[in-house]
Amino acid sequence: MKATKVVLLSSLLLGIGAAQAAQYKFTVPIVTNIDSYNYQSLLVFKNIAESYSNGEIAVEIYPSGQLCGNAKECLAGVQAGMFDYFQTTVPELANYWKPIESFDLPYLLPNDRVAECVYDNPDFMAKVREKVLQNTQNLRLMMISNSGGWRNFATTKKAIHKPGDIKGLKLRTVPAPIQQELVKVLEGAPTPIAWPEVYTALSTGMVDGTKNGIVDIVQMKFHESIKYIVLDGHAYMGGAWVMNNDKFNGLPDHLKKVVLDAVAAQNQYLRAYPKWKEFDAYEEFKKAGGKIYSPTAEEKESFKKAAMPVRENYLNSGGAEGKEWLTAFEQQVQACESKINSEDQAALK
Repeated sequence: MKATKVVLLSSLLLGIGAAQAAQYKFTVPIVTNIDSYNYQSLLVFKNIAESYSNGEIAVEIYPSGQLCGNAKECLAGVQAGMFDYFQTTVPELANYWKPIESFDLPYLLPNDRVAECVYDNPDFMAKVREKVLQNTQNLRLMMISNSGGWRNFATTKKAIHKPGDIKGLKLRTVPAPIQQELVKVLEGAPTPIAWPEVYTALSTGMVDGTKNGIVDIVQMKFHESIKYIVLDGHAYMGGAWVMNNDKFNGLPDHLKKVVLDAVAAQNQYLRAYPKWKEFDAYEEFKKAGGKIYSPTAEEKESFKKAAMPVRENYLNSGGAEGKEWLTAFEQQVQACESKINSEDQAALK
């Protein structure tokens, strides 16, 4: 027993010594706890960055808002060089560069394969990275990955099968204007509520439902109140990971490559996680009495048609640059759909 304690203590001291000896330290805040997939993905990043740099890089992760309380504070810290790497969302980046908001329009992305194809296009993403950097001064977009699957309408008392079923329902939304406008267009009442308060809002009847993926719903125990989910998939929950640009550019080339490899491995984890966890989450939801409805092709098309005013309003208010980037994004979606269809046809031969 004493020998085991000595080994553990020695390992701990070696780890501390390695972090102190590292020439480059990455300070990474995260506003969620250690059980979240974002935190776990950072362990993948940390492992690759530290192992393949031979100790030249040390990654220190601070969960549960230890360094900054919300995304706005954390992003400001990365900009200022207080922190080095952070996960935000596409709508939050729109506070700095509005045209990226167009990527969040409802029903633009049909499935994971297309979404991953779009966000894996190096030429397209290089242009997006350049624009984000220009408008934030020091935020370097490293990837847009998955942050929990797809947003679906989930309700406490009334099942939704078609757009008209949303009329009159109070639905929790994120503060993003487009997500709120979608609910308005469908004649519901959007109700922005902070994430830590959603459980109480659902359980007390303050809202009639929310717009979230099944993994988040079950992890946060929202299914204690939510009884219905319609798999309309109106929004891909893209997680945008940004790094302090000066920090990245200050690395020697061989360590830049290590960091890019670490980001790629982290991306693989984040994309796989919701696919892997959805089965258990749906099973848990059904055990709690929840009912899941998958719309027919015709019903899915009716949701897309009902949501079209959101796109039209964006085009009217987004200006020339907003229109340009929406067009570019839609072209990428179409190109990816064509590529995947060709791959599927070849696989069927």
